[in-house]
Amino acid sequence: MVMHKGIGLERFNSLPRTRAVHALYSCCCAVTWAEKVADGRPYADRAALLKAAEVELPALSDADLGRIFDSFVRQEITERTTELLTRLTRDRINLMIGPSDGYPEY
Repeated sequence: MVMHKGIGLERFNSLPRTRAVHALYSCCCAVTWAEKVADGRPYADRAALLKAAEVELPALSDADLGRIFDSFVRQEITERTTELLTRLTRDRINLMIGPSDGYPEY
């Protein structure tokens, strides 16, 4: 479950490292992956963030990949492929970022 919804890319880029890792972890449930992607900030645009996220997924161990798939309890998973994991993670990152400017803070 994504806990940081619609924060916008600018706000994501400015989060302290631990909060950025937490936001990314909620998208993919892999600390190593979240740390590597968070350390790549700031991202110029959404495409750059998504590309960095995609590049780091295949570098994970089989055990990490299995745990990530297990975290997608609400999605119907018919096969455990990197392509499917990339798509699911991309969807969660898009939910986390939301609109380009994020939602307004109240």
